[in-house]
Amino acid sequence: MDPHFARYPFFDGARDAVGDADISPAELIAEDAPAVERGLERVERALMEGTVAPEDERRWTDREELLSYPIARILVSLVDTPAAVDKYAAAEAATAHDRFQTDFESDDDGLQSTGTRTVSLDDVLREFDLSGDVRPERAEGGGRRGGRDPSHYWVDAGAYLTLSTAEWGERWRLVNRELAAGDVRVTEEELRRLLEEAVRRRVAEGLPFSVRGSAAGEEIADALEEEVAALRTLLNDHDAAGGAEVDAVVPGLFPPCMKELVQRARNGESLASHSEFSLVSFLVALGMDATEVTTLLGADEEAAARMETRVEYLADAEGAQFAPPSCASMQSYGDCVNRDERCETISHPLSYYAGALRDAGEVRDWREAVADGD
Repeated sequence: MDPHFARYPFFDGARDAVGDADISPAELIAEDAPAVERGLERVERALMEGTVAPEDERRWTDREELLSYPIARILVSLVDTPAAVDKYAAAEAATAHDRFQTDFESDDDGLQSTGTRTVSLDDVLREFDLSGDVRPERAEGGGRRGGRDPSHYWVDAGAYLTLSTAEWGERWRLVNRELAAGDVRVTEEELRRLLEEAVRRRVAEGLPFSVRGSAAGEEIADALEEEVAALRTLLNDHDAAGGAEVDAVVPGLFPPCMKELVQRARNGESLASHSEFSLVSFLVALGMDATEVTTLLGADEEAAARMETRVEYLADAEGAQFAPPSCASMQSYGDCVNRDERCETISHPLSYYAGALRDAGEVRDWREAVADGD
């Protein structure tokens, strides 16, 4: 099996690889194979953390990782809600984005020290039929940073308009882009964002599908009944923050864990995926939009683009859809730091903050201070 199918199970060739494994999802489920547990983890992390990456990559073989993808799609289909499909597809795409960045920047001609084959940008462009729509910008001296990768690309306007949306922000509107000969100029990170959207659409295509309707399908659904119930509970658990309600953003009152993450981000530190997700989901839960999040964190252009994607994933027109991780999760991540007396009385960062606001009395919203230039 080509190992990159374990990292990118939505590639067309991965379907053949699953067939070559000579075991059906029904057999895996009947045997309660490790791929089933990994498939459940895949969906759980997608719904609540915005990633499908395993918590412990060493735990799963490439075969189990590949086979977990069709299991995950079955689980999402059995949950059968638009939110499950949207969140799952977005998480698969966000994880692919991170892996694209690692692979594209690899300096080992396609082989990492672990022996895992990486994919090149050309591989991904071919996969999504974009080879003829994307070309690197070639400036004087070759236009290649470090003699290898260009810093900008030209994307056919039709492909750009197909994959992008004005909902991503004003900078993505065609009227605000540099155009030449029918092509749109984009940065490396923006190109990866377009490819992420291509992944999201491919993953979402065909979801949810009907699992029941045959004897085999009924057996699969019955065998996964507990897992599906647990996933539905995650989706319906909008009270994870203990009913905390907040109407102001006051960074000085944030719980210690979030203060620490804010400071690390403002210092330019690259946060681990789970840490960044915890922080951004906390800020979104306070009602902050993408611009406010990136302003508070002092994000550079690349980090801002990534966080905009995070915010888009976490919020809709009605605000935050899911609470940020609980104190227990923050502890498991290693991000529960500098605990104080209030930490001993709560189980969620939002509960901490709501209590701190109540005790503080009249406060000034951070957003008002920014608007006033303070």
